[in-house]
Amino acid sequence: MISAVFADDHTLLVEAMTPLLAARGVQVVATAHDLPQVIDSVRRFDPDICLLDLHFGDAEHRGSVAAVREANPRTKVVVLTADISIEARIEAVEAGAAAYVHKTCRSECVVAAIEKAMRGEPVTDVPTRPLTPPDPTGNGALDAQLLARYLTVREHQCLALLVDGQPTTQMASRLGVSVPTVRSHVQSLMTKLGVHSRLEAASFAVRHELINRARYRS
Repeated sequence: MISAVFADDHTLLVEAMTPLLAARGVQVVATAHDLPQVIDSVRRFDPDICLLDLHFGDAEHRGSVAAVREANPRTKVVVLTADISIEARIEAVEAGAAAYVHKTCRSECVVAAIEKAMRGEPVTDVPTRPLTPPDPTGNGALDAQLLARYLTVREHQCLALLVDGQPTTQMASRLGVSVPTVRSHVQSLMTKLGVHSRLEAASFAVRHELINRARYRS
C-alpha cells in the first residue's frame, strides 16, 4: 500500500478523500493543516507521497514543494490544488513536484496521478483557461508565445526534434544526453505547453510557429 501525508486545511475534503484513497491502495498516515505540520509529518512518517495544497488559509506557499522535497527527498509531491495558473504549475514542476492535479478532478484521477508519480511518470491534470487577453487573430498565438517563454534551451531543442519526428533514441544521440534525460525534457515541455502527447506538442509548435525559435535559440 502507498503511504501518504495529506496536506490541506480543508477538513471536509481530507475527511472525504481519506477513505476513498484507502479503498484504492493509498493509506493516509498523517494529515497536516499548515506548512510547518507538513514538514514535520514528511520527516516523521517518511511517506511515499505528499498530497499537497499550495494554499493554506489566506496564505500562499509558493515554496512549499521545494520545502517538502528538502525535508524528505524520498517523498514524491503530488500537488492537489485549485490553482490552475500556468505560473504555479510550472513553478511546482520545476521545484520537483511529481504531479499537479486540480481539485475538481475525480478521486480516480488523484489515485492515477499518485500511481504514475510512484512509477516516475510526471503528470498534470488541470482545466484550461485563457492565459492572456483574447488574441485578435483568433489563433491563440499570444498564449502560445507566453507558454513558450517558459521552455528551457534544451526543451526548445527537444521540441524541434519532435517536430522533425525524431524518436527518443535519436534525440538522445543528437543532443548527447541519455534517453531518460530526453524523456524528462519532453515531459517537462509537454507540461509547460499544456499538451498531453508528443504529437500534440509537435502540432502545437507548428500551428503557433514556434519551430524556428526552438531550432535556433541558443
